[in-house]
Amino acid sequence: MTDATTDPDKIEGPTPDNALRAADKAKSGPMLAADGTPLKRSLARALRRQKLRALMLIAPLLIFVLVTFIAPIVDMLFRSVENQIVSETLPKTVVALEDWDDESGELPGNTVFNAAYEDIFLAAEKKLHTRLGTRLNYELTGVSSLFRKSGRGLDDIGEVYQDQFEDLDENWDEALPWAQIMGDPEWIAKQEEWDNTAEDDRGRMPRFDLRDDIVQTLPNASIAYRDFARFQQTEEESSPLEEEPWSLVHTMLYRDLAAGDMSDYTGPQAEMLKAADALVDSPDFETVDIRAAFENIDKDWLDIDVWKTIKMYSPNYTNGYFLNSIDMQKTPEGPALRDEDERIYGLLFKRTMFMSMVITFSCIALAYPVAYLLSNLPARTANLLMILVLLPFWTSLLVRTSAWKVMLQQQGVINDVLVWIGLVADDNRLVMINNQLGTIIAMTHILLPFMILPMYSVMATIPPTYVRAAKSLGATNWTTFWRVYFPQSVPGIGAGSILVFILAIGYYITPEIVGGTTGTFISNRIAYHISSSLNWGLAAALGTILLAVVLILYWAYDKIVGIDNVKLGG
Repeated sequence: MTDATTDPDKIEGPTPDNALRAADKAKSGPMLAADGTPLKRSLARALRRQKLRALMLIAPLLIFVLVTFIAPIVDMLFRSVENQIVSETLPKTVVALEDWDDESGELPGNTVFNAAYEDIFLAAEKKLHTRLGTRLNYELTGVSSLFRKSGRGLDDIGEVYQDQFEDLDENWDEALPWAQIMGDPEWIAKQEEWDNTAEDDRGRMPRFDLRDDIVQTLPNASIAYRDFARFQQTEEESSPLEEEPWSLVHTMLYRDLAAGDMSDYTGPQAEMLKAADALVDSPDFETVDIRAAFENIDKDWLDIDVWKTIKMYSPNYTNGYFLNSIDMQKTPEGPALRDEDERIYGLLFKRTMFMSMVITFSCIALAYPVAYLLSNLPARTANLLMILVLLPFWTSLLVRTSAWKVMLQQQGVINDVLVWIGLVADDNRLVMINNQLGTIIAMTHILLPFMILPMYSVMATIPPTYVRAAKSLGATNWTTFWRVYFPQSVPGIGAGSILVFILAIGYYITPEIVGGTTGTFISNRIAYHISSSLNWGLAAALGTILLAVVLILYWAYDKIVGIDNVKLGG
């Protein structure tokens, strides 16, 4: 008999024969899991499930961050360059201005004025002309009122033609003949059915469609009537069969009749159109010079700078907001610095950076001894004092800032105490409010806890044995602190400094209340443009620059100190 210990088939372990058999078995096919699937595929499936489970766990937080943080930043970046309001509100004018040489010193031709008449008339009906005027008013003062007056005055141009057509045939003042001339017969039948249906049983109003051949016959009037009909349906929710068209449609009808011949027209209301065509061709027919009409509305329309501004800001995207935010302006010759008395944003950025640095260093100077004391006291006492550090968080920011306004004013608590103890004369009280000093004092107090907490969390982890060991080796108190203790507390200083500085440059409530005219930050100007002037593009550009400054400083800090060394303890 063969001994079990010497039988090759029964030997267990890494013998040469067993290794060869295992290699042969591996070559014969992949290793299988318990369920019979290849082990590699089973492991990959398990890994995917694990990753999916982890993604589902963080999905709510990820969505929250995307919606509340990333999306607003992306929107801000887009608004800082977005300028589609000009091209969308004045599409025909923008196209017409492409052929105008703004360097010639001459006003645009009649083509541009005619296009502007159509665009501004439609914009006024849609209540968009004031928004456009407000946008262009950021670049050229007075444009806002110019567009408001034009929105009210352009009706007079079309009424000249409208009155003459109505005197010829009163049907030109009726809705149905216009609809029969312009509308598709199938649409008219559906619209009449909709009009005759009870209001509660009505569905969606049938969308207006032009008659097939009317675009070739009356190209301008048909497009203007289509805009009118669809505006009535969508904006006014009224039937085009019951509303007489805009005066613009009459003007466009005149242009088509003056340029064409209706003698061969055989469509709906043929007699009306032929009679109107004959009227237009008669020498007694009164016409309107569009350019002169614009001048009658407002003489500023003959200011070449108005048309230059429209052309300059006609592209969908612009760098004008960024130029304004660095005290420059967009001109036909290229970017140029503004006049010296108009350069305010550079000053505000410098002031914001300087005061934020001063506030950060003030917080370091005040927070370091407090954090040192808290970290070296018994835990019970330190926890009690920590409540005092956290107490400001339980008080409204507005209340704390308002309290400083009361304390810092010339008749406030601090000046009264200084006068009482004789340090300051009553007629020479300190001015500590509505200036940079007031902002620095108030913001240092408000941001101080954000410096103490990171410092304390780091100092609490420094072993006291290091200090005792240094002293036992003969080091003085100063040497022990400077060469042993302080280097270990630097991460806390770095974390607190970044936190305080970033919070400081974005503050606007405190500088607004106690800063006056010399203690406000760039954030106050951003808030003004968002809430008051409504120049969101400039506010977005200023915010983008502020964000870029923060990122650059953050990058510089990482290169100099190392962001890995910034920690909150542990």
